[in-house]
Amino acid sequence: MPKTTKATPATNVTRRGMFALAGASAAVAATPAVAQSFGKGFTHSVASGEPHSSSVLLWTRFVADGETTLKWQVSESQDFADLVSEGEAAASPGRDFCTKVIAKGLSPDRWYFYRFLAPSGTVSPTGRTRTLPVGPTLNFRMAVFSCANFGFGYFNAYAHAAEANEVDLAVHLGDYIYEYGGDTYPAENQRHPDRSTAPGDEIVALADYRLRYASYRADRDLQRLHQVLPMIAVWDDHESANDSWKDGAQNHQSETEGDWETRKEIAKRVYREWMPVSDEPYAAYDVGDLATLFRIDTRLEGRDQQFDLAGIIAGKETPEAMVEALRTFRDGEYVNPERQLLGQRQEEWLGKGLKNSTERGATWQVLVQQVLIGKLSSPKGITGLLGDNVPEFARARLTAAAMAAEADVPLNMDAWDGYPAARNRVFDAAQMANANLVVLAGDTHNAWAFDLAHEGKAVGVEFGTSSVSSPGFESYLSALPPAVLESALVGANEQLKWADTSQRGYMVVDLTPEAASCEFRFVVGTKKRSTQLAATKRLNVQAGARVLDI
Repeated sequence: MPKTTKATPATNVTRRGMFALAGASAAVAATPAVAQSFGKGFTHSVASGEPHSSSVLLWTRFVADGETTLKWQVSESQDFADLVSEGEAAASPGRDFCTKVIAKGLSPDRWYFYRFLAPSGTVSPTGRTRTLPVGPTLNFRMAVFSCANFGFGYFNAYAHAAEANEVDLAVHLGDYIYEYGGDTYPAENQRHPDRSTAPGDEIVALADYRLRYASYRADRDLQRLHQVLPMIAVWDDHESANDSWKDGAQNHQSETEGDWETRKEIAKRVYREWMPVSDEPYAAYDVGDLATLFRIDTRLEGRDQQFDLAGIIAGKETPEAMVEALRTFRDGEYVNPERQLLGQRQEEWLGKGLKNSTERGATWQVLVQQVLIGKLSSPKGITGLLGDNVPEFARARLTAAAMAAEADVPLNMDAWDGYPAARNRVFDAAQMANANLVVLAGDTHNAWAFDLAHEGKAVGVEFGTSSVSSPGFESYLSALPPAVLESALVGANEQLKWADTSQRGYMVVDLTPEAASCEFRFVVGTKKRSTQLAATKRLNVQAGARVLDI
């Protein structure tokens, strides 16, 4: 093992150094996203993830005629004059030529540079990564993303975060890709003319999923983000199929698309090939004495099938009959104590992890997960405000959600609201551990901030990020000014303290021993490349308070 030399402080990784890194992969800008072939050699730059205090996972893809043994190197300097870790890794056709390796023996709380070398002498772009701290930690910053649909426009949120060069870690909460084909989502009239992905049809087979990732990962802004920041990532539904659960999905038809278990395993396999992630379904990451990050799976590991509000009211001839059916559901099957979102094994793991985190003195317990945990109901009477550009699936869901509001039933059965007993168990565990809970969520394409309460006591806060590019309520409720909708949502939901329903962007979550803050950052749009911000909103929670400073 090469000796370790003195580390470069994070503040010394300058903008000049960042732009030098960018030059290595600038050619990606000219790569058509719909290309059926991405050439040979290092086709998709580099990435890193799964950071710990002494190790980081490194990723690249090297296409050749057969399996190739690559060398990898880690250094504290960009010229790689002194190596602190090195080794070999195979890029093989069996893993779509993707390779991952764990670089060990690193020092805590350090920026490192890394690269891969082929036998021919070809060198990959240089990446930058960072280890997690140990002991007393004064600050840790994360850029948090969700829902990046290639066809709706450019990934300006990724570009801004990479250019800003202000965080220690990127966190992706899912919907990193979308499985749809053709003009399903986006529809033909919504698709950006220069943003088409391969293959053209919905992805179902192994080759389909691989090509879709290759297509997304050719995006220069996504490559740039991976190149300069380590990432912790979780999958949501679109990495497999819309509204997936452990035994099926809304967008999987077995009669034409085969066995769900086969498709699910393909989706997991390709995600783990193409992403800088471990093969573990859930994991914890210690950020010194400041926080524990819990990467959890609310989608495929243990989720029972979602309730169908539209199905509950189907066939009812009057609004009164619909509301009565929903009330019967609310007081019966909805509160079934056996229903699972995480699955029993993961739920027990999380409960023990929360307890261990507080016992070791960590200030914050952060859930890195996919779907909203805060209680959210539709404002009553919202169906009369739907615009003309509402997809039928969205119209049916919003109509059912508005009717559910009349029966005091939440609007989104695909979120934690559809699994109240499972949510209660997590909140019980958090309160028993005396946790300072901060929940991160994506999925909805809109931005949210919740106070979380359980049995009359504050349990923590939730920050829900807007999407990178997927449209939010503004595309479905075009007749309603966003400010009016946001006010109606906050007014109808006691736990909801703030919302933005019309802008795309990401969050920067800043943890200190005194407070956790979230800055919601909204880009100017997605139809043109830009790193300009249109607006920001900052919210804070003091350590131990478990409620937002409003």
